[in-house]
Amino acid sequence: MTLVEIPGSKSVTARGLFLAAAAHGTTTLGRPLHSDDTEGFAEGLVKLGYRVDRQPGAWTIEGRPSGPGVASAEVFCRDGATTARFLPALAAAGNGTFHFDASDQMRRRPLGPLTDALQELGVDLEFGGEPGHHPLTVRADGVKGGELTLDAGLSSQFLTALLLLGPLTAEGLRITVTDLVSVPYVEITLEMMRRFGVDVRREGKTFVVPPAPYQACEYPVEPDASTASYFLAAAAVTGRTVTIPGLGSSALQGDVKFVDVLREMGAHVELAEDSVTVAGPSEGLRGVTVTMRDISDTVPTLAAIAPFASGPVRIEDVYNTRIKESDRLDACEENLRALGIEVETGRDWIEIQPGTPTGALVKCRRDHRIAMAFSITGLRTPGITLDDPDCVKKTFPGFHQALGTLRESWGI
Repeated sequence: MTLVEIPGSKSVTARGLFLAAAAHGTTTLGRPLHSDDTEGFAEGLVKLGYRVDRQPGAWTIEGRPSGPGVASAEVFCRDGATTARFLPALAAAGNGTFHFDASDQMRRRPLGPLTDALQELGVDLEFGGEPGHHPLTVRADGVKGGELTLDAGLSSQFLTALLLLGPLTAEGLRITVTDLVSVPYVEITLEMMRRFGVDVRREGKTFVVPPAPYQACEYPVEPDASTASYFLAAAAVTGRTVTIPGLGSSALQGDVKFVDVLREMGAHVELAEDSVTVAGPSEGLRGVTVTMRDISDTVPTLAAIAPFASGPVRIEDVYNTRIKESDRLDACEENLRALGIEVETGRDWIEIQPGTPTGALVKCRRDHRIAMAFSITGLRTPGITLDDPDCVKKTFPGFHQALGTLRESWGI
């Protein structure tokens, strides 16, 4: 058995930064993720006038329930979707003029359902290019609140941004959702809001958010379940055993359910309250057909080990993976074909046939999840190289070193 320490959750760190900034008092986030995305979020808060002290192992944030501490600011969101979607909502609750922009990659990703909702609430927005995309200027004068209907079928982050904003409005929010993807990420949001003192009530498909104040707290950040998926898949596909401490049945993150997919493929899984262990089957993995709508960030992980299964692997209901950092279905198809694997895709599915991958250059498309996933393929396929290995810094700057240590311990 090999223990692998996984860095803190990106999703939890980003939500924790928003909640801490909006809360009464001073919050300490324990073991936050240090990565390009979370550093960009923290720097965005600093630009908006919040005090953020980043020390190794703990970040301390002084809350400002009234909103940003400056009258104007320019915030660059880098490649971070949580930064690009959450910070404009936070800024809207204050007073001032705040300009947001992002990388070309992030500019292409949609904001429309969120920005439409903010405008419906009376927030003055101006787009510097295509409506519903960055760059974006928020002319903030507080948010009264009210009722909204939201389509969150492309990203649960649209709903999360509005849920997080709700307690900062004068009257609260009633958000009726017509479609929703990645439901477990919304559950993370609701549970973290409770920890910061706000309970959201559900009435069927409607979320009722009270105009109640957030309260600062000490908040430990659990390991990132999406990142853990690569090391768990590594065990499953090589017949080795990996244990991830700090991530188990009590985890907030839905991506811990990736182990259910590995179990269905024949891996041996032990899910304790505070750890997860996966052992690869000696007889090899089985083919599987799975719906991954709620754990779609792990789609590339499964696609990258799918060729080693004894039968076809079909992944369904994952259209939203096409509008992530890259079109991940297309990226997986292109790279699997380059490795000599037969694969087909549709609008919201991918089917991968068993085969023996050959070495090739993996085109990462500046997408950290493509780079990390196909690095796992490389555990059993000599000659795989990445055209952009550094893109992993978005969520796990030390990924290649950690995988290298694992390979060395296994003698691969």
